[in-house]
Amino acid sequence: MPVIEILQYDFMQRAFLAGIIIAIICPLLGMFIVVRRQSLIGDGLGHIAFAGVTGGYLAGIYPAAGAFALTIAGAVGIEFVRRQRMQMADTALAIFFYAGIALAIIFSTITRIPSTGLLGFLFGSILTVSWQDVAVIAGCGFIVIAFVVSYFDRLVLVAFDEDVACVAGIRTGAVNMALSIVTAITVVAGMMVVGILMVSALMIVPVAAAEQLGRGFKATLVWAVGLAVLSVGSGLTFAFYLDIAPGGSIIMTAIILYIIIAAARQVRYIWQRAGRTQSYT
Repeated sequence: MPVIEILQYDFMQRAFLAGIIIAIICPLLGMFIVVRRQSLIGDGLGHIAFAGVTGGYLAGIYPAAGAFALTIAGAVGIEFVRRQRMQMADTALAIFFYAGIALAIIFSTITRIPSTGLLGFLFGSILTVSWQDVAVIAGCGFIVIAFVVSYFDRLVLVAFDEDVACVAGIRTGAVNMALSIVTAITVVAGMMVVGILMVSALMIVPVAAAEQLGRGFKATLVWAVGLAVLSVGSGLTFAFYLDIAPGGSIIMTAIILYIIIAAARQVRYIWQRAGRTQSYT
């Protein structure tokens, strides 16, 4: 069955639309996270988002709304801790993350959430997203893209050298806080597609692969978004045909692309080195 026929199904239309939006915004922010050497921040915020989901169930509200509220609050707290640059900052951040998991366990036991519901948020349930979910994801996508486009130059400078950015007159504190909040929004939106446990991978893996292809920040960013879109499209197609979990399929596709690119780059390096050796003999 060709991909065009897959799109005849309403649930696949929603899945592809939501997936493509997430494929664009995850590496868009992932670029700045990788440059800042904060690759694990997505995992940490994912833990807090899980507590927000279960807290939303407990409060009787839309679970994603609870996730947004608590994850944004957690992102703000993490940024305040990071600014202190204290010796125990890493420990303090770890406590934030573990507190998120602990609260998620407590809230889930209080509300008796079905295991299927929890698994959907942990591992992704893109094939069951509603049009309401798609609208939420689209809104998040608009916020993230508008933020990156509006503050691109400042974000790049702050990511590479915060001290130079400060000397240049950029309000680094405000930029970093805004970036943390937008990252939290992306994590919550991404959990609806690939799940809390894997959203960080979609922010990092395509960027890691793109770094081996692009020359310059913008070129790498374009490659990262392209690889993420390819991963989501291919992963959803594989999931449909093979009847496997879409979230895992998407991330494994991204990892396979990374391995292929890394291997091709290594082969090219060996080939060029062999050519130089022959030219000297």
